[in-house]
Amino acid sequence: MSKLTPESWLVSAGRPEQPGDPMNEPLVPASNFTLGGDRIYTRDTGAPGWESLETIVGGLEGGEAIAYSSGMAAAAAVFDQLSAGARIILPDDCYHGVSELARSGEAKGLWQLGRLAVDDTEGWVKACADGDLLWLESPSNPLLSVADLKTICAAPRKPDSIMVVDNTFATPLNQQPLQLGADIAMHSATKFIGGHSDLLAGVLVTNQPALVPGLRKSRVIKGATPGALEVFLAVRGLRTLALRLAKAQESAARLACWLESQDWVERVRYPGLESHSTHEIAAGQLGGFGGMISFDVVGGARAADALCHNVQLIRHATSLGSVESTMERRGAVPGQEHLPESLIRLSVGIESCADLLTDLEQAVAQSKVV
Repeated sequence: MSKLTPESWLVSAGRPEQPGDPMNEPLVPASNFTLGGDRIYTRDTGAPGWESLETIVGGLEGGEAIAYSSGMAAAAAVFDQLSAGARIILPDDCYHGVSELARSGEAKGLWQLGRLAVDDTEGWVKACADGDLLWLESPSNPLLSVADLKTICAAPRKPDSIMVVDNTFATPLNQQPLQLGADIAMHSATKFIGGHSDLLAGVLVTNQPALVPGLRKSRVIKGATPGALEVFLAVRGLRTLALRLAKAQESAARLACWLESQDWVERVRYPGLESHSTHEIAAGQLGGFGGMISFDVVGGARAADALCHNVQLIRHATSLGSVESTMERRGAVPGQEHLPESLIRLSVGIESCADLLTDLEQAVAQSKVV
């Protein structure tokens, strides 16, 4: 058969193939196996189901995938590859868990840490010359800035340096960082990959064979192995990723335009809007603008908190990328105090867009933010 489209790959890859096999890889809750075969102990050699998840995501990204117990476990595995005194460059708008991981290592003298604006393309290109770990996040969390990955990933780099792109917000359907020149694509599979708010998992994908042993070793020695149930759920969630993402970003585009027209909204950040600072880069680099929106509410933190508490269909909850829409004031999260105090991050789900608009309208009326 000719090469499949991503939509067909999501549905067909990673399934048992022998006559008489079940259609799906069964859930196997086992920690150890009878000796004499390929499997010995789950932490070391994996459990049935891992291969399905890694095959699907690896095929989408164009590399070898390694699954972990969480997105942060995956991030920590990358940091484990650094030598003492390494120079790390992070974006100024970055997932707070990764920022804290980098800051804690710097405080212990393990490495040096620098920060750059996501859209500072010239700065990133220069950093490629002396950075040991270049960690990009695009679109960024939660300000949704899009890095010029085509330019940055093509820049000459220090030998043995590692360039990582956190691809969680874009998903492999909208962006494939390895094809642009990155060494590792990272996903918090908790988000769009799982898609149902019912698991924690992370995935790294690399097309650099020299990196694979170290990344796998980190999973083993740190005990960062994904659970059998979590992998089973992640694979099931992946089967509908194309449908979920298409619906979410269709609604997100409509909601972003509507929010931009409201007098109770100070600013809307969505890469699909022409007013967005990195819209042109996003339009030329992304296959779609995604299901994430952030916006600032008139009236500061109090107004934003009121709006979040008064939504009914939209869930007032953290995390993102699920079938249900969620929103929260990100500045209320410890470690995120640098963000605008009235900024709300909205993850758009698969509900009727008309119902989401109605819910926001009633929440505004109850909150008296205008």
